Amino acid sequence: QRRAERAATPEPTPPPEPLEIEGPVEPETFLRAAVQGKMHVIEKFLADGGSPNTCDEFHRTALHRSSLEGHMEILQKLLDSGATVDFRDRLDCTAVHWACRGGHLDAVKLLQDRGADLNVKDKLLSTPLHVATRTGHLDIVEHLIHCGVDINAPDREGDTALHDATRLSRYKIIKTLILHGADMMAKNEAGKTPTDLVQQWQVDTRQALETKEQPQAEME
Repeated sequence: QRRAERAATPEPTPPPEPLEIEGPVEPETFLRAAVQGKMHVIEKFLADGGSPNTCDEFHRTALHRSSLEGHMEILQKLLDSGATVDFRDRLDCTAVHWACRGGHLDAVKLLQDRGADLNVKDKLLSTPLHVATRTGHLDIVEHLIHCGVDINAPDREGDTALHDATRLSRYKIIKTLILHGADMMAKNEAGKTPTDLVQQWQVDTRQALETKEQPQAEME
């Protein structure tokens, strides 16, 4: 019976983290706060003179991290405090790449309003459009296209966003890219067009490419 009583006893709730921070905020804590959405930690670090461009060993800043998580208030605070909008990490990814990976359209728009380059390429020559396509974020793909990004930009392997969408069977994105003029005959470094990448079992994908019609079964 005592065991049952102990098992039924709920775990004590940990006390809330105090908003008043004593002493300086370490860079590691600042960067972690950007992921966790702890604005008071961000504000304390910056108020004490910390650089908004503080980064880790991979050159990832708080702007990169908060863009991935979609913490809009923190993004705004960092940018207002002078964070470099196109700061590159060791893979040359900027915050826009990270926002596209996380699927946060509002973050992409905010970074764009602050001057972010929407055609920027990382070390693999991937653009934000490549990243949004690979991660399946149709709303971001549509926004980038409407902003006039290079829809046929190739990455290091020569793949365009349409190559990536085809390989990953992103049917809705395939249709969107084709509708806005993606080059269906573009060849990658292996000499393959998007249609060449379609596997035999990807009947709907092949139909979308060959007829430019939306397949009946739309799956992301």
